[in-house]
Amino acid sequence: DFFCGLGNFTLPIARSGAAVLGIEGSDALVKRAAQNAAFNGLSANTEFSARNLFEMDEAALAKLGKFDKWLIDPPRDGAMALVKSITPEIAPELIVYVSCNPATLARDAAELVQRGYRLKAAGVMNMFPQTSHVESIALFAKL
Repeated sequence: DFFCGLGNFTLPIARSGAAVLGIEGSDALVKRAAQNAAFNGLSANTEFSARNLFEMDEAALAKLGKFDKWLIDPPRDGAMALVKSITPEIAPELIVYVSCNPATLARDAAELVQRGYRLKAAGVMNMFPQTSHVESIALFAKL
């Protein structure tokens, strides 16, 4: 779970029984995410790490290891450095990309397509009623 914040997605995924690594740029948020996992009895299924995801490169990403699935939920700037760091050796089979900025989602989606992914499904969630802001969710599968 890249850009995991307090574990908003990490914890529900862990509750399903999956082992989840949550990565966030802020040490303070990583600490709070781990506390949140402990409070919810999910420490055994979760691990959290602080990394600068805006400066991610292939070597740093490779050190994390290979995962079957990724969830990416970046801030408005998107996740271009992370997406550009995907190599065939560590490419996950599925990527769920949650975005609050349609422009950066489109930009990052184009890069994912260049890296051998196909958009399988997409949708919009109205998380902010009575505003013009929405969350977009896209599912990408490795070809």
